[in-house]
Amino acid sequence: MIVNFLSHTVLLPVLLAQAVYVRSRVLILPEPEGDRRGVVGDGPLLRVLILGDSSAAGVGVETQDSALLGQMAQRLSDVARVDYELVAETGAKTSQALSWLDEIPVKTYDVVVLALGVNDVTKAVPLRRWLALQRRLMDRLEADFGARKVIVSGLPPMGQFPLLPQPLRWAMGRRAQWFDDHLERLLATRPACAPVKIDLGLNDKNMSADGFHPGHEVYAAWAEEICQIILRDPALLDPAGGRA
Repeated sequence: MIVNFLSHTVLLPVLLAQAVYVRSRVLILPEPEGDRRGVVGDGPLLRVLILGDSSAAGVGVETQDSALLGQMAQRLSDVARVDYELVAETGAKTSQALSWLDEIPVKTYDVVVLALGVNDVTKAVPLRRWLALQRRLMDRLEADFGARKVIVSGLPPMGQFPLLPQPLRWAMGRRAQWFDDHLERLLATRPACAPVKIDLGLNDKNMSADGFHPGHEVYAAWAEEICQIILRDPALLDPAGGRA
C-alpha cells in the first residue's frame, strides 16, 4: 500500500512527464500486411477468432505470416482445416473489442484468442471496470458465438519494455502485473477459459524496433503456447465434438 501510494503521489509528476515524452518519441509501426481471414490446412474443421489490440494485429513484424495469426495458422494447419479470422486494431481497449461483437456476423467459433489489456493499463481504465468488461466479453463469446475455448493472453511484463524509461517502466510493470493477477483469478472461475503466458524475458533483441511490441521470436513463442493449449484439448479437433 505504501509503495502504491508513493508511486501515485511523489512520483506522479515524473511519471506524467515521462509518459508525454514517450508518446512524442515513440516509433509508430504499421499493422502488418496479409489476409485476416481464410482457410488453411486439412483435417477436422477448427474455427478460430483472434480478437484484440495491436499485438493481436501483429504490429512489430512486416506480414501476418510472421505475426500471431500466421504462426498459429501454420502450426495448426498440420492437424486441422483452420478457418481463421482476425479482428484487431492498434490502440484497442477491452471496451472497444466488446463493441465489435455487435458488428461481427454471428457464427460459431471453436477457439477465440483474446489479446487485450495493455491499452487499458496505459489509458488508466480502473481495474474493477476492466474486469467487468472482460467478464462481459467472455460471456458474450460463449453465449452468442458458441466459443468452446476462450484463450486469454495475460498482460505482458511491461516492466521489461525497452521503450519505457525508469521509473515509468517500473510503475507500468506493477500496474500490468496487478491487472494480470486479477485476470488469473477471474479465469480460474471460468471452465471454458484458459490463460496463456510466455516468459522469454523481453529485451531489445526479441522486441520490435519500437521497444513496445513483440518481435518475431515473441510472436512465435506466443503462438506455440496457444497451439499447445488447443492440441491438449482433443474435443476441439473431434469432428463430432459438438459443432453446430
